[in-house]
This record gives sequence, C-alpha cells and structure tokens, in this order.
Amino acid sequence: MENVNLKINGLNVTAPAGSTILEAAHGAGIHIPTLCWLKEINEIGACRMCVVEVKGAKGLVAACVYPVAEGMEVRTNTKRLLDARKRTLELLLSTHDKKCLSCVRSGHCELQELCQELGVEDEDHFAGERNHYEPDTSAVHMIRDNNKCILCRRCSAVCEKVQSVGVIGPNNRGFATFIGSAFEMGLGDTSCVGCGQCIAACPTGALYEKDNTDDVLAAIADESKHVVVQTAPAVRAALGEEFGYPMGTDVEGKMAAALRRIGFDKVFDTDFSADLTIMEEAHEFLDRVQNGGVLPMMTSCSPGWIKYCEHYYPDQLAHLSSCKSPQQMFGAITKTYYAEKMGIPPEDIVCVSVMPCTAKKFELQRDDQYAAGVPDVDISITTRELARLIRKVGINFRSLPDEGFDDPLGESTGAGVIFGATGGVMEAALRTAVEKLTGKELEKPEFTEVRGTDGIKEATYNVAGMDVKVAVASGLGNAKIIMDKVRAGEADYHFIEIMCCPGGCVNGGGQPRVHADVRNFEDVKAIRAKALYDNDAAKTIRKSHENPAIRKVYEEYLGEPGSERAHQILHTTYVKRTIN
Repeated sequence: MENVNLKINGLNVTAPAGSTILEAAHGAGIHIPTLCWLKEINEIGACRMCVVEVKGAKGLVAACVYPVAEGMEVRTNTKRLLDARKRTLELLLSTHDKKCLSCVRSGHCELQELCQELGVEDEDHFAGERNHYEPDTSAVHMIRDNNKCILCRRCSAVCEKVQSVGVIGPNNRGFATFIGSAFEMGLGDTSCVGCGQCIAACPTGALYEKDNTDDVLAAIADESKHVVVQTAPAVRAALGEEFGYPMGTDVEGKMAAALRRIGFDKVFDTDFSADLTIMEEAHEFLDRVQNGGVLPMMTSCSPGWIKYCEHYYPDQLAHLSSCKSPQQMFGAITKTYYAEKMGIPPEDIVCVSVMPCTAKKFELQRDDQYAAGVPDVDISITTRELARLIRKVGINFRSLPDEGFDDPLGESTGAGVIFGATGGVMEAALRTAVEKLTGKELEKPEFTEVRGTDGIKEATYNVAGMDVKVAVASGLGNAKIIMDKVRAGEADYHFIEIMCCPGGCVNGGGQPRVHADVRNFEDVKAIRAKALYDNDAAKTIRKSHENPAIRKVYEEYLGEPGSERAHQILHTTYVKRTIN
C-alpha cells in the first residue's frame, strides 16, 4: 500500500494512504481524544473532541474523518485546541445528569475521564434549558437513561451496522434530539435481541444492564435455600481486567475462590454443561444427517441469536438445534439429577449463572425452561456484575489463591471451555461427531479452520467418506448473510454455528467494558479467545464425550444422548415473534 509523509506536532510521520489523521497520529504514538468514533462502525465526526489544526485548512477539522495527504502539517495539542475541547465538554455537561457518585460507570466513563484530563470543573458553565427523560426500564436485561446520553450515536451504529437489528436511533431534531426506538416504544416492546452490544459501545452511563447482585446476596442469606453458581467459559478470560490484570489473563482459579468466599454453597462450571450440550447436539446432528432431518442444523447456545432468528427468520426455526443452551442445561440438570442425588427439593435450589451476556437475563424467563417444574436458572448476572459483587462484599481478588470447582458439576474438558470463542462450539461438536461417525480416535483434536475472529468462516471435512460442510458466523450482521443464503436455498452446509456477539461470548455485551482507545486499535476478541484456547490445550481431556462426569450422568440418570429423559430435561422449543 502506498504511504504518505506528513508532519504531526513537528514530527515526521509516515502513514498508509487513505488513513485518517487520527489513525496516523495513533501510529506515531500521539493520542487524540474521541467520544463518538468507533473504527469502521461510527465514523461520523460528530462529537468534535478530536478536532485538530491543519495548515491551510479553514477552521478546525475532525481528525477521525479527515484523510492524510502528502506534505500535510498537523497540530494536535495547541492551546486553541485544548480550549476548544474543554468548551465542547462543558457544553456536553450542560445537559448531562452529573450524578457521578451513583453512576455505574464512575471511574470507567470516557466522558468523566476526558473532563479530568482537561480540567473541566463540575460547574454550570452554560446553564439553561434541559431535557428530562424517564429511564426506560421496559427491557428485561438493561436500562436506558437518556439523561446521561451525549448523542454520540455509538449505540445506534452498533445496533444497525454490526447487529442488523436497528431498534434504536436518533429521534427528533436539534435540541430535542434523543436516542430512542420507533414511535417512542420502550426497548422491551421492540424486537431488541438483548445482546448488550449497545452497552459495550456506550462511553457513558446512559446504558447499563439491570443489576441482580442484591438478588444473589438475598438468596445466599436465605438459610432455607441451597445456592449454586455456574460460570461461563468466557468469564474467566475477561474478569481479571476488572482487577488490573492484562487483557486475556485466565483467572479461573481466583474466580472460583472469590465465588466460594461470596458464600455460594457450591461453585460449579458451565463448561460441564457445555460438554453436555455437545453430547446432545452432536447426537442430534448425526441423527439429522443419517435420517433425513432438516439441514443445515444450527447451534442454539446463544440466546441473542435465538431471539433474532425468532423475530427475523421465523420461517427458519426448524433449522435450530432443539438443545437448550449450556446455561439452561446446567440449571436443568442441577434441579433434576443433582437435586435427586443430594436429596434437595428443586424448589429449594437457587441456580445463579455468571455470564458474559446480557441476553441470558431474558433467556432464563423463556417458556419451556422448567425441567423440574421450577425455572432452570433463577438469576443471571454478567461478568461486570460479578466484579461489582466481589468489590461489594470486600474480597481482595488479587490476593486470592487459585481454587478449583466443586464436584460433580465442575468437571469439564477443553471442548467445553472453547465454547466462549466464535468457532468453539463447532470445533467441540466436530471433535465428538467425527469420532462417533468414524469410530476412530482423532490424531489431533484441533479444527483450526473454524478458529479466528473473522465474521464468517467456512470449511469442509471429509468424514467417513462424506463431505461435511460447515459454516461459522459471529455478529448478527454476519448471521443475516448466512441466513439469507439459507432462506434462498443457496446454502449447502450441513452444520452452522452462530454467535450473537462479534467474536463470540468473549466479546459479549456483559463483559468488562473496553475503552474506545483500546477497542479501536486492539483485537480484543482474539486476545480474550487466546486465553480459552490455551486453557483447552492445557487440559488432559479435550473431548466432551470423554468427560467422566458426563458419562456418569448418562449412566446414572439420562441413559443415552437423545433419550426420552434427555429430551424432556435438556431440549426446548422456539416461538415465532413479530418485528417491532
């Protein structure tokens, strides 16, 4: 690619042609502040925080959208620029609800951070009319508070361009502009899928998940309840970020120790039920292939994807695997097999899940998720909520020893842990399905063709003389591409994995927030996913069907994969939903 030469703050800088000033400056180690810019998602130059001086240009220009040119001379830190940015922040604060002490984003707010850096004081520099909005609490998973919105439009850009949902956007004009849904519907009344990617994109406290940590503490305090917790694979790859560990640090041992100290009666692992999911899903796939079932079969682990399919592709629901997600399978097996084994009535068990996902809060309320006549899972909290809970009860996370999970629902394989990365469910399923089809042990369990953070991946494997064609998609915009091919009869795949969030659960809407300065220039998905693949590689057992705890569940309780009892407990149904 051709390069151009320019000067930034007197330094000679070389940047690829077509780069913006902001990208060129970043490459030279020069930081330019932003609030609205998300690379390849929201490049609109709206917030004016990134303004710079360009020699010969009329006025200040937005560095995030202004292209570099040969011989260009740029200044990024003059007094004029610092004053302009400070004035922009003061204008934003003039209509902002400045209740920082009670805000969930305090200390992790991009607006607050810039105010501190530029010396903006908490004064009404531009006192006058303000709009007031009632927070939207209609959705199961999150709250929208437009009193803290700065109209950066990062949320609506992610919803439309990345997730192909588009249920939020700017309404009205001028001073009356606000981010909302069509006809001012509550978010819970729209076809929002609950993915939480808008929360992850928001630079302030305008969007946040509904907090259920008090519900968890109340359950633990109830001596009549047996409270168990399960932790999703992706949580261990990101939780450490909340406590100062480098991104991608696997903190599985400290996480288990923290959960035990919070007061849970048993600390279990969703990786166990990920292995259980593979047993049922691989059996279902082989049954469809061998007996003329609906193909391609599609994974059902991601609740945001399931809700998206129900809203936007209701005519394609027969392609979905009937398997419950690992979260729900875990709850179902806890309140049946485990309850019977421990002699505890299902209604006296409280099952709490820790998930990288806000859509899980909706999933636990779905129909057909009551294997024992009570909800499979009672409370679902995000990775962020777990971090808040750890701080709330006074645990020094970094000082904790590494501890393991409890038996019998804490034993898992490498196949279970890679569920958290895009392609992981597919790879885990292939490890089991291929050995079942061929009757031979795999020389290598890795299926590297379905790894990586590309939005769509395809592969063909010759198994027992049959070409098995698979596809993997993450992010609902990529799911739409695949689904349009399926609907048109143009897809010749046998098996499709779809994850709602780009990169899979490691990049879920409930994971620790990542500052835009980092997510714009680092592959967060790949860094976190590496922790899971390293965890898998270190495991002694890496295939779900070799998990001795899983084998014991089938021997003692379920019988065989796909049995009548397994279907009653571990499988579910779907509903056709409208688009709002």
